[in-house]
Amino acid sequence: MVGVSGVGKSTLLHILGTIDRPTSGRVWVDGEDPFQLKPPALARFRNQTIGFVFQFHHLLPEFSALENVMMPALIRRLPRAQARKRAEAVLGEVGLSQRLSHRVGQLSGGEAQRVAIARALVLDPPILMADEPTGNLDPRTGATIQELLLELNQRKNLTVLVVTHNEKMAQAMGRQLHLVEGQLRP
Repeated sequence: MVGVSGVGKSTLLHILGTIDRPTSGRVWVDGEDPFQLKPPALARFRNQTIGFVFQFHHLLPEFSALENVMMPALIRRLPRAQARKRAEAVLGEVGLSQRLSHRVGQLSGGEAQRVAIARALVLDPPILMADEPTGNLDPRTGATIQELLLELNQRKNLTVLVVTHNEKMAQAMGRQLHLVEGQLRP
């Protein structure tokens, strides 16, 4: 999804991802309106269905890459060994098998963003929403993240919704939506 600054791309992404409630209209996911769910059920729905990646990785600096990725699984109360196994696997998928024990400050910007992607995917959601995932990265590293998102889309049959200002990244995605004056257009 592309559009000029301030048009509401991030707001729409947050509504689609059930982080924010719509002030009007409805959101349908697999034929259901998740906003009809009570708060605990809505939180469960969000955690099981949608992984989020933001422009700023929001990783916990005192934890290693592995510990950061394990966190959602531990919060979901998976056994520690299972959480570790899942985290190691998904970090391998994003090319960080050799960086498991590194703390956030020891990672490059691109590596930290790949950890954030791994964290978003550790519970195997069918949808990944990314808000400017390359916005704080140099062009080369941004291209690597773009390739990773496209690969995950193909390999895992993952629905990926990316908000970006980067026209080149938008063109590389399978489908583009333009948010113009409050309307989504092809």
